[in-house]
Amino acid sequence: MTDSVKFFLPEEKMPKAWYNLAADLPVPLPPPLHPATGQPLGPDDLAPIFPQAVIAQEMSTERWIDIPAPVQDVYRLWRPAPLIRARRLERALGTPARIYFKYEGVSPAGSHKPNTAVPQAFYNQQEGVKRLSTETGAGQWGSSLAFAGSLFGLEVEVFMVKISYNQKPYRRALMETYGARCIASPSTLTASGRAILERDPTSNGSLGIAISEAVEVAATRDDTKYALGSVLNHVCLHQTVIGEEAMLQMEMAGDSPDVIVACTGGGSNFAGLAFPYIRENLKGAKTRIVAVEPASCPTLTKGKYAYDFGDTGHLTPLVKMHTLGSTFMPPGSHSGGLRYHGMAPMVSHVKELGLCEATSYAQTECFQAAVTFARAEGIIPAPESSHAVKGAIVEALRCKAEGKAEAILFNLSGHGHFDMQAYTDYFAGNLMDQPYDERELEAALSTLPQVG
Repeated sequence: MTDSVKFFLPEEKMPKAWYNLAADLPVPLPPPLHPATGQPLGPDDLAPIFPQAVIAQEMSTERWIDIPAPVQDVYRLWRPAPLIRARRLERALGTPARIYFKYEGVSPAGSHKPNTAVPQAFYNQQEGVKRLSTETGAGQWGSSLAFAGSLFGLEVEVFMVKISYNQKPYRRALMETYGARCIASPSTLTASGRAILERDPTSNGSLGIAISEAVEVAATRDDTKYALGSVLNHVCLHQTVIGEEAMLQMEMAGDSPDVIVACTGGGSNFAGLAFPYIRENLKGAKTRIVAVEPASCPTLTKGKYAYDFGDTGHLTPLVKMHTLGSTFMPPGSHSGGLRYHGMAPMVSHVKELGLCEATSYAQTECFQAAVTFARAEGIIPAPESSHAVKGAIVEALRCKAEGKAEAILFNLSGHGHFDMQAYTDYFAGNLMDQPYDERELEAALSTLPQVG
């Protein structure tokens, strides 16, 4: 085993195709349903909001889908992303475990999100689309689509969850630097936003609400399509460059992971790292796969596996997923990218099949883990990524207690340079663990659509 700390793949080893787990699932993914008819969705049903190439990928069961050359050209700005051995963290924890992290914070927008923003912008530009509308929680996705839109000459309109809009002004500034328009959601610009504000004028917003606004804009304007940064199959597909690179880099390190850890909100960065390893597990490998989510929005650990809307305004198709109910309003937290009521259908399906585990942690213990990591490794994690850091540290301390020298690989999906107010609040003792309202969760789950 090498003594190296960083493992860089040459550009020519960058993946040339995305991996589609749908090709290898032992049980097919339940189809999305049309909310009016209850029948499986067809390509024509998605045409008002997505370009044809994206629709084809969303419904594909091909194992490998080629990455277009123009997308590869943009990827080369930061990919292949490094794999790093966290040797200093290992020493700080006194663990015999070997800890590695795939670092996606090296992208121009600072997270894993450009892996799907770039192809989505490309496919829309190829079909003559002029404008894209989208939602964003913490701003990682909005920043990434703004970046991608600037490369392909697209106007981008971003509905940002209001609590994050107010907490993270520099994310807004980054989007505007790339040329996007950033709007606090719920807003008065859409019927769905106005309806929410009428019921609750002080609403902090949620990803479900922001999705409703963005979808409404796309569905009502001929020149606009919708793009999203997580949840759906094509997004998970685009992120698999993470896991495919990691496999080659772990070989360079002369190692292979015993445990994979990634945070989960909508499921995209988890899918990106885990899906290629799940493929190998289906062939007989024995890697444990652990999804980590916030205790305040515990979709995988407390949600119901059922058909539900992906948005609060019920403008989206019905998808079968782990859900807390489309009307559920997670408490405010600094991990805005993880405050989503649902989970990617494919990630949910994987969990149901027993192909991964799930756990949850409160935000203060995640920030404590992030500070431990930063003081050992020098990188300040995004609040969302702090959940993966916490999960990896828990596994490393388990190895210490059991005297096991396992290899742990986690996805550090973004840096925290625009999230320093969260760290300021943490150090001042103002960062609180806000539990979700059990009665509100019960009420939201009681309104799930009845699907035969």
